[in-house]
Amino acid sequence: MPLDVEDGVKALQLVTSRYDQREWRKKIEKTLSLTPSGFEDVAQRKTFVYLKLQLQAYKSRRADPPSWIVGGYATKEVIDRARVRPTDIDPDMTEADVSFLGVDPGAEVDEVWWEEMLVKWFETPEDELEETDEESDEETEASSEDQAGDDSP
Repeated sequence: MPLDVEDGVKALQLVTSRYDQREWRKKIEKTLSLTPSGFEDVAQRKTFVYLKLQLQAYKSRRADPPSWIVGGYATKEVIDRARVRPTDIDPDMTEADVSFLGVDPGAEVDEVWWEEMLVKWFETPEDELEETDEESDEETEASSEDQAGDDSP
């Protein structure tokens, strides 16, 4: 179940406001390594992909795993560019869509919140999981019936 709009804003604020705090750098890098599907809101997903690509450190894309530039002038420049020219993210983006970037999410966003956010990012609701299991069971039964019908003379 992806992050709702409120948690998505907080996650993007965390990435774009606490990058100079050493205790948050590894967590921000971990967040940037996640898949964009963790965001429910399309605008937030596009913003996340933009940050992920723009903050990616230059390394050999074939051999080395991705890493990110977190902290310092380069990070600030990427975030400021997104706030000033939101059309760099997507032609349909407006300044209102990115106005929260660079703003600290507040004291409620701490390590416990971050860990809960990771769980939400990958969590699959039980209803969806049960439906998927039932559908795969039905498909398996149908394919085994088809195969049994093919073997008869």
